[in-house]
Amino acid sequence: MTQTLIGAIEAGGTKFVLAVARADGTVLAETRIATRTPAECFPDMAAFFESAVAAHGTIGGFGVASFGPIDIDPASAAYGTFTTTPKPGWSGARYHDALGRFGVPIVVDTDVGGAALGEWEQGAGQQCGTLAYTTVGTGIGSGVLKAGKSLMGFSHYESGHIPIARDPARDPYAGFCPFHGDCLEGLAAGPAIKARWGQSLSDLGSPADEIKLIADYVSQLAVNLILLHMPDRLIFGGGVMKTPGLIPALRQATEARLAGYIKAPQLDPGLETYIVPPGLGDEAGITGAIALGRRALGL
Repeated sequence: MTQTLIGAIEAGGTKFVLAVARADGTVLAETRIATRTPAECFPDMAAFFESAVAAHGTIGGFGVASFGPIDIDPASAAYGTFTTTPKPGWSGARYHDALGRFGVPIVVDTDVGGAALGEWEQGAGQQCGTLAYTTVGTGIGSGVLKAGKSLMGFSHYESGHIPIARDPARDPYAGFCPFHGDCLEGLAAGPAIKARWGQSLSDLGSPADEIKLIADYVSQLAVNLILLHMPDRLIFGGGVMKTPGLIPALRQATEARLAGYIKAPQLDPGLETYIVPPGLGDEAGITGAIALGRRALGL
């Protein structure tokens, strides 16, 4: 009996990860393509899935976990459309325009929402009623799940652009964000780190002070996530968070900022089980995209 397959897309600012999988998550084909512009990227994406259909069988639905800002409201006429993204050429692009030729359902969430779902199902977020997943890499964003469902309002959350308390004497860097300057993303994302210090955080010779500064900025987000959502766990992924020593520094800074105000079993001393890296590592996003594809199939 031929199984209906899932097309999965993890779309980041640098690369797209594309996969075709069975409903149980078994990956039959996978590739990576550079993000570039929609005019360049979308035809390559569609060509991969057309080739996979020829080799493996019918795709019954797509799951898309994408960078944004993007419309993720299924009731919206613009569902799956990029909005005010600072990435050149992407505003107004829509996944349905590229994937509509397949004639199957498409479920779209943010890249962090997808990664959160992957971690909730198979990684460090298992058994969490409410889970927050944050990536700190080319950009910064957070996905918050409750009972496995992404939370949002009229749009998805934009945690990377929250205002940050910055001491100009300690950090004179004015920020990288073209919209807000020294918001969290403008101060702590990968491009901001390279613009400030000339290289990535992990490549700095003795980065103790730099790690402490970035941990201080990210801890302001961590505390806001706790106070606003009271999640059972915070997961921090992305290239910047792979820097040795950054997650321990983030735990310390977050605990200091909470100042003992919140008392709960989840907040263990030192936050060693509360603030954690992704259990799935770099596979969280594509795992979540496959899970979104299962929902497109109605599973």
